[in-house]
Amino acid sequence: MSTSLSDYDFSLPRELVAARPLPDRAASRMMVVDRTAGTVIHRAFRDLPEYVRPGDMLVLNDSRVIPARLVTDDRRIELLLFDQLGPTRWRAFARPGKRTRTGDCFAMAGTTARIESIDEADGTRVVWFDTAPDLEKLGHMPIPPYLGREDDADDRSRYQTVYAREPGSVAAPTAGLHFTAEILAKLPHTFVTLHVGPGTFLPVRGDNLETHRMHGENYVVSPEGAEGINRAGRIIAVGTTSLRVLESLPPGPVQPGKGRTEILIKPGFAFARTGALLTNFHLPKSTLFVLVCALAGTDLMRETYAEAIRSKYRFFSYGDCMLIL
Repeated sequence: MSTSLSDYDFSLPRELVAARPLPDRAASRMMVVDRTAGTVIHRAFRDLPEYVRPGDMLVLNDSRVIPARLVTDDRRIELLLFDQLGPTRWRAFARPGKRTRTGDCFAMAGTTARIESIDEADGTRVVWFDTAPDLEKLGHMPIPPYLGREDDADDRSRYQTVYAREPGSVAAPTAGLHFTAEILAKLPHTFVTLHVGPGTFLPVRGDNLETHRMHGENYVVSPEGAEGINRAGRIIAVGTTSLRVLESLPPGPVQPGKGRTEILIKPGFAFARTGALLTNFHLPKSTLFVLVCALAGTDLMRETYAEAIRSKYRFFSYGDCMLIL
């Protein structure tokens, strides 16, 4: 149960990073990992219904990605808005940070942005706009930096699940990107909402996981979601965001309501609700890779990821997926 981040590192060939989605959402490969048997099987995502047993319930995150990345008119500075504090005030990350100081003003998105304050601890800015920026018209989809390209029109639909409903995320719950409406309709499912924050893009600082603090993320469990979770025999979490909601809920029957989670799941964690997990392949030395090691065991995940690399699975947001049973 190592808490040293260097123990969760691996070498990934750049060509295995999926820069764009497949034309067909459901055409991804799916590696099936049996934790009890320690086995790995190569399947396709369309085979997922074969692994859903009577009494199972898929829990999906229905948060919707907002076009939250804004660029100044001179293209020198970029803001990633992630927490709306009022009609014209947001908490944001700036890039490059050294060019944005308290009081600075920038023309962007048809309005003027002013840096109101800077949190020296994490580098976040509070930004005030003269008028509310029209994100849908002038914002960019916040696709991950590791894709190595600018967002385009295709990302407006493909960096979004087909069941996305509640706007608020700055990153997609990517395990859900494989689903079509037709496949989802065949499976027992319910929804929770967790608005994915900028922490998904940020590296862990230092080598000690014990000192790492996760960015807080807001979640909502609806009455329908609570009812679905409570009657499940086995819960299959679709994505690490759904899993983090499930494992952040208080013990006992799930009650509808809102919450905020900063949970960091690492080896040694006692899972209370998650029976299985559908997830994509994650970055080395990331809290998400640490999470799957906590669920399936670090040795098994190391072997599984090595097999995925040998078999040329596609990695990260637009990549293939893994079903951990």
